[in-house]
Amino acid sequence: MRALVQRVSEAAVRVDGEVIGEIGAGLMILVCAMQGDTEANADTLAAKISKLRIFKDEAGKMNRSLLDTGGRALVISQFTLSADTSRGNRPGFSTAAPPAEGERLYEYFADQLRGHAITVAQGRFGADMSVSLVNDGPVTIWMDF
Repeated sequence: MRALVQRVSEAAVRVDGEVIGEIGAGLMILVCAMQGDTEANADTLAAKISKLRIFKDEAGKMNRSLLDTGGRALVISQFTLSADTSRGNRPGFSTAAPPAEGERLYEYFADQLRGHAITVAQGRFGADMSVSLVNDGPVTIWMDF
C-alpha cells in the first residue's frame, strides 16, 4: 500500500459541500491500494503510521507518535497516488488495485488504525471530495509497504 502522511493541526473532507470527516491535531493520510496488495500490507502500514514519531516532544524534537499525543487520523482514499508519469504528460493509474479491492483494503486499513487505539475519521471511497488541511511543520512523508 502507498500512503502520503501529513502532520496537521486540522483537516476536513467534504462531499457535495457537507463535512463527512474532520480532525484537529493529528495525521491526514492519503492512501492507495496497489495491485497485489494484501491485508498484510495494510497491517504493516497501519502499525508503522501509528508509531511514527513525527510529533514534537517537550524539547521540540520529532520524538512522539500519534499514540503518544492522542491525535486523530483522517484517512482518505486517493488512487492517484499510483500515478505513473514516466510516459507522456497524462498519468496512468494501471498499478492501482481494481476499485472493489481498493475499497476493501482502504476500509481494512482504517479499521487496522482503529485497532491501534487511534480515532479515525474517513473520506468516502470513490467520491469527488474536497479536502482542506493545515499542514503542521510542514511535515509530509511518503510511505510504501
